[in-house]
This record gives sequence, structure tokens and C-alpha cells, in this order.
Amino acid sequence: MKTHSAGATGGSPALDLPGRQMEELSADEALQLLGTAELGRIVFTRHALPAVRPVNHVLDRGDIIIRVQDGSTLAALLTAQQGAGVVVAYEADDIDPGEHLGWSVVATGYATAVTDPDEIERYVHLLEPWAAGSTSGAIRIRPDLVTGFRLREGGP
Repeated sequence: MKTHSAGATGGSPALDLPGRQMEELSADEALQLLGTAELGRIVFTRHALPAVRPVNHVLDRGDIIIRVQDGSTLAALLTAQQGAGVVVAYEADDIDPGEHLGWSVVATGYATAVTDPDEIERYVHLLEPWAAGSTSGAIRIRPDLVTGFRLREGGP
């Protein structure tokens, strides 16, 4: 069963920051914002340590889809798991570094290889790789926990 959460406080009122307000997002709003981003970061475990890779993605029916290159660490990780899935976190944001305004979303769930040839072909057309090299397929992340916040103008 897929569950989404806005965090431990369940969507608390905005928190006051100097010149800014930070408000937690609902899981639905966080996923909607994630769908507008072009770039995100997948966080996974490599040799028992956290690893982070920037990737582009598409949101498809509530799942996060990324493409992987042949021989990449991510492709090898999923192959080693033989379909069992790997716990990952996926983060995307849009924060203006000068204005300190924007949002950030983190989705945590299981990543599995997309194996259906028709789905892979569809994702080939939806996701153009940012780096040269051949792609071997796609990864589907089914988010179980989605959290996020927005920084808005405001303050005390």
C-alpha cells in the first residue's frame, strides 16, 4: 500500500524564518512540484555508504522514472538485487540561491528495473539522456514517503 506523508507534523503551519516562511507541503503538492523539475538526485547505498547521482526524471502515474546507462553503478545495483528492489531516496528542488525562495521535495521508496519492452520504449521518448553513452533501460521509484517544504517571502 502506497502511503504519503507531509512529515512528522502532518502539515504544520509555516515556520517563521528571518524574512522568509518555511511551510511543509502535503505529499500530493510535493509530488506535483517534483513533476515540474527537470533534474533531481537519486540517493542509494554503494559499498555500505550513501551515494548520490544527479539524473533527469519524469513523473509517471505517481512513480518517478529515470533512465540508466549501460555499466552504470545504478544499473549494476538493480541487476544485483534481481528484481527485489532497492531502497532509495529521490530529491528535487527549485530554490533561488539569491532570493532564498523555492521548494524542495524528497521521495523515499523502492527502486526496481523497468523490464517491460513497451514501457522502456515509451521512456526512451520521454527521457533524453544528459550524458553521452548507451542507455540500458529505466528505473521506477515507487514513493512510499513523500515530504517537502516551500520557502516563501514573509516573516515576523
